[in-house]
Amino acid sequence: MERKDRITLKGKPFTLTGPEIKAGNKAPNFSLVDQDLKEVTLKDFQDKVKLISVAVSLDTSVCDAQLRRFNEQAASLGKDVVVINVTMDLPFAIKRFCSTAGIDRVTTLSDHRHASFGENYGVLIKELRLLARSIFVADAYNNITHAEIVAEATGSVDFEAALKAVKDLVEKGKAA
Repeated sequence: MERKDRITLKGKPFTLTGPEIKAGNKAPNFSLVDQDLKEVTLKDFQDKVKLISVAVSLDTSVCDAQLRRFNEQAASLGKDVVVINVTMDLPFAIKRFCSTAGIDRVTTLSDHRHASFGENYGVLIKELRLLARSIFVADAYNNITHAEIVAEATGSVDFEAALKAVKDLVEKGKAA
């Protein structure tokens, strides 16, 4: 499935591959690679609230700022929440970036091997084989409660909306 002109990069339209995931959908599975080249899937985050931050490349200032902001917020979200950052960057580059930037609270993963996250979550930019800037929040049962694909890839995600979606899920868990 292709969605033409769904996003732009510096004003130029691009096509996204895969379905459009929205609140109410089940979180699709994925096969990503961690900094040590180990395969990681959705099941590895079972029973956790998931804030999935998707970025074009950590080598861009907007993506850098996005990861740093979520890294700062991660500790305050609690032990039942995992913050995941997904890019097409190579695991070696991700490891170097995180080491230099002091990123230690976010699980940083690469989709470079299979592009399964990009295809399954509908954020793979067909023409560039990069991921569109986006945010997904899923509860402990993998129900998507918040989804945002940024229309202009150089724009910023709505941090407050994503963090509110996570905090709402954490509060619901405490009330249960």
